[in-house]
Amino acid sequence: MTTRNDSIDAGHGQHFGTYVSVPEQPNGHAVIVLQEIFGVTPHIRAVADRFAEDGFLAYAPDLFWRFEPGINLSHSKEDIAKAMAYLKVYQDKDGLSDIASTAQLIRAQGGFTGRVAVAGLCLGGKLAYLAAANADVDAAVSFYGVGIEAQLHLARTLRCPLMLHFGDHDPYVPDPARQTIADALHLQPSVTMHVYPGANHGFYTRGAAADVALARERTCAFLQQALA
Repeated sequence: MTTRNDSIDAGHGQHFGTYVSVPEQPNGHAVIVLQEIFGVTPHIRAVADRFAEDGFLAYAPDLFWRFEPGINLSHSKEDIAKAMAYLKVYQDKDGLSDIASTAQLIRAQGGFTGRVAVAGLCLGGKLAYLAAANADVDAAVSFYGVGIEAQLHLARTLRCPLMLHFGDHDPYVPDPARQTIADALHLQPSVTMHVYPGANHGFYTRGAAADVALARERTCAFLQQALA
């Protein structure tokens, strides 16, 4: 696996950065990793690296570039407040635009003939769900997407297979929200939802190793089938 930082054309003379993780043994497909509210942090880069270890070309674009390019926040009280302030003014349409620009760059690479998935966490988890209904992607994985329950009018317009992961101790996606999501999506044959007992919000980057391993195994199997 090799890594690099790259630049993506956003149009109108604007560009934004992305972390890229290139697999040693590529399977021919790519995953766009969508950040949490803290930016493209070491945690997010590690998620991209996991996908590369599993054979996927992984891109983790900077979704907050319109506010502060290259933002990398910690979980300190001050940084959490800053991240939440950005979240309040963040526009989902900007995220979908950046996903489309990233997918376009990947597909334009010489020799790339595979399919492109998105996998997002927290804010990125909601964007992954929205991308499944709005963007030109071939599969979507949502880890504890916050706010999906407010976007369920899109449930019948999903364009690609979708997998969702939640922890049952997640205060940002509590049981009523998870149940509402499950009720809205249970008739969709292309949707799979997993709930992890005892897992909290952020478990895929900061949770129990067993939960991370199981979610990774499920995600990899899902993508291999969805992108085949």
